[in-house]
Formats: sequence, C-alpha cells, structure tokens
Amino acid sequence: MTSPILDCAPFREQLLGIASALPEVPRADLYAFLDTARQLSGSLPEELSKGLDQFNAHGNHDGYLLLTGLPVEPEAELPPTPTSTPTPEDRRLLNMEAMLALVGGRLGLLTGYDQGYGNRRSRSVLHELYPTPDAHPLSGGTTETQLEFHSDLNHHALQPNYIILSCSRADHERRAATVISSIRRALPRLTDAEKNQLFDRELPRPVGVTFRDHVEDPELTAVVRPLHGDVNDPYLGYDRSILTAEEPADKAALDALSQALDDVAEEVQLVPGALLIIDNFRTAHARRPFTARWDGKDRWLHRAYIRTDRDGQLSGGERAGDVVDFVPRR
Repeated sequence: MTSPILDCAPFREQLLGIASALPEVPRADLYAFLDTARQLSGSLPEELSKGLDQFNAHGNHDGYLLLTGLPVEPEAELPPTPTSTPTPEDRRLLNMEAMLALVGGRLGLLTGYDQGYGNRRSRSVLHELYPTPDAHPLSGGTTETQLEFHSDLNHHALQPNYIILSCSRADHERRAATVISSIRRALPRLTDAEKNQLFDRELPRPVGVTFRDHVEDPELTAVVRPLHGDVNDPYLGYDRSILTAEEPADKAALDALSQALDDVAEEVQLVPGALLIIDNFRTAHARRPFTARWDGKDRWLHRAYIRTDRDGQLSGGERAGDVVDFVPRR
C-alpha cells in the first residue's frame, strides 16, 4: 500500500450494517461495547482490513493512514458540539464513534491512561476533542494556540502505538489541520553525528508541566529518548513545547531534529467522515490554530489510544477498555 489515504466511500453501507450490531449506548457498558467492536472488526470490508493490517504490521513512510468517506450522520442529526466533560453516559452511539471502535478493534486494544499530572479526562477511553473555554494552551481543547509537534504520552512506560482521531464536525473555516512529521522522512536530513547524539539519549521530561496546578509532586520527571529502538529505523520521542536539554550538543541535535520535522511536515484536514490513524512511535504531530464560534457547530473529534502486543505494552490478560495507571518511562 503506497498511498496513506484509503477511500472508504464504496463500502459505506456495509460499514453502517456492521455498526448497527454494536450496543446503542456505548458508555453504559464500555467493556461490552469494545469487546463487541473487536469481534465485529473481523468482518470489515476486505480492502479496508488489508489496509489496516498492513499498516499495523509495517507502518508506512508517512507515519499515518487516513480513511475517508466513512459514514457520518447528516449535520441536522448530530447533537450540538459539546463544550464540557464528561460525556453523558446515556448518549447514543454516533457513527464516527462506531468507526473509531471498529477500526481500533482491528488494530489492538483501546486503552485509557492516567497521564501522571491530574488530567482526569485522560482516564477515559473514548475521548472527545472540541473547543473548551479557558483551555490550557498545551491541551487539545485550545483553539487559537498552535499545538506544537509532540508524540503523545512519550513519558509513559506503556506509550500507545496509535492515536486514532475520527471527525464528526470540522472547524468552520477548515483551518485546524493536523500536521504530521514522520521520522522515516526526517531521519535522512540528520547528520550521523546528530543521529548518534539523539539515539538512546536520556532527556528528562517533567511530568506535571501541562497541568501543574493538579500535581502532587511537580518535580516528578520521566525519561524521553528522542531516537530509540532500531538504529536503522528508529522510534521517535519528541515534544517541542516540553522537551529540553542542558548540554550544548544535545541542544544542537534537538534543534536539528526540530528543523527536520518541520521540513517534512504534511498537513491532513479532518472533515466529517474522516478517520486518521497516527503511528505514535514514528511521528510527531501538531495542530494549526482555528477560531471557535461557540454556536454548537464547532469542530468535534473523537479520539482513542491503541495498545498492541508490540514494544512491551501488553503482558497478558488486558482488555479493551482498561485504564492504565501512570508509570513514568525510565
């Protein structure tokens, strides 16, 4: 599979038929909902299944897979975009939530995380991203702020393999592009000396920097390795807003990595019926700023984290729907 985009419009009706077998109120029994989704993911259309399985096994050069043309409700049938948490437990299943669960079930286990800094919303398994009044400038609820390149939960010992974002509503002006940079594209732009400096280099990452007011121990830190894994095809651990270095050689190498990620950046527009799978081990992603109107029609995404049986994430007995306690990467 050479293109990172897979058009799902030809099997939209088939997908609606599969989704109709899911429980109608997912949060009433999330384990049962996700178990059913995992079972139903075995009956996804052949072309979609092959694309997901290939991406899961090998990834791609772009670091993402974008599914387009998925079934989404007509605008008149969607509820207003939320403005606060938590999601009502009795809310009926939305089409793009169903697609999130089915695609995620094909890839691995949908998982919630304690992120280590008091962000209680993160402990849910089915997240929702929408403009939030007074949002922290590093959170997904902000709008006017550029979210800089980062890989999610790189400070967590059980960092998820994938981030899945599905779209029920786009922002009004279609400005809120998701920006993705793949280390497979960026790596050739680094010198051997820069690669060697970054590979397995342990840099401290403060855990409480995003929601510091809620942290019991603001000095708690985890370790992030900017490049790690296979020296010839490394994983990426990066957060432009948080990750810092003291040594001049580390600073120079991080600057070079930052520039390389900028140079290979790709913009992806999430529109209704689109679902984006981000390889969280081989990319950093960002988001362009946009303007919220607070009219019930603002941007509305659904998000989930996926763990797989790779990279030590599973030890046996885990289920989709589990919430993982915070374990700092060391």
